[in-house]
Parts: sequence; C-alpha cells; structure tokens
Amino acid sequence: MPDLIFRRATEADVPAIIGLLADDVLGSSREATGTESYPQYLDAFRVIDADASQFLLVVDDGSKIVGTLQLTFIPGLASRGLKRGQIEAVRVARDRRGEKIGEAMIDWAVEKCRREQCGTVQLTTDKTRTEAHRFYDRLGFQPSHLGYKLKL
Repeated sequence: MPDLIFRRATEADVPAIIGLLADDVLGSSREATGTESYPQYLDAFRVIDADASQFLLVVDDGSKIVGTLQLTFIPGLASRGLKRGQIEAVRVARDRRGEKIGEAMIDWAVEKCRREQCGTVQLTTDKTRTEAHRFYDRLGFQPSHLGYKLKL
C-alpha cells in the first residue's frame, strides 16, 4: 500500500483516533467525542506515548488518519519468559474498509512483534464482531483462549 504511511501516533492525532474508535456500533456507546472528554483521552495518550512497551499506530493516507491500533509488548515468566505482543483497538475508517488496510495494519503489527522478539501475538475481539472473527481467522489467528473481563 504505497500511499499509506504507518507511524507512531502524535498528540495531534488524538482527535482522529477518538473519531475512529467511536465510529462503530460498540464504540459509539462507549467513546465520547465531545470536548469535555478530550482531557481524559489526552492524559491516556501521554501515558501510552511515554511507555516504551506501548506503540500507538496510526495509518495516514497523506490527508487524514485512516486506521489505528495499539500494540503492547508484555514480558512474562510463563512459557520460559515468552514476550507477547497484544493488539488492541484496531479500527479502519468506515469509508476505507474493504481496501485491505486492516490486513496491512495487522501484518505491520506482527512484523513489529517479531522485531521486538515476541514469541506470540495475541488479540481480543468482542464476541459480537463476527466479521472481525472471520478477518482474524483468515489472517491465521486462532481462537485458542476464552477471555474474561471485569468492569470496574
């Protein structure tokens, strides 16, 4: 995808990222796009950006942000000290879906995990996102675990 730039997000990208996160059925109910919530997002961005174990990716087409994901590198003792790459919050702009941008983003993230010497790349996706399940299956991810969450 020669017209796309994959890069670390900057503070100036935060509004575009919020827009991508909010632009789907689940995100629209949990994200806040008004200015009153912007300081919270900005604080979160600054924590992510300062942490060497985090990479907040944006995909830029030269005129706007068309994709984002967050990649976290998790060290661990389990599996002989295996480091894991955790992919979260994968979003592609609604008007750019179907152009294989999501596939290119996941390929980029997997390669980044290889360079960081991760032994596993993992992700979670909401049970209701059946299209996402087919997407990740097609890319070789396997639904090997059952995830649980506790809202606080």
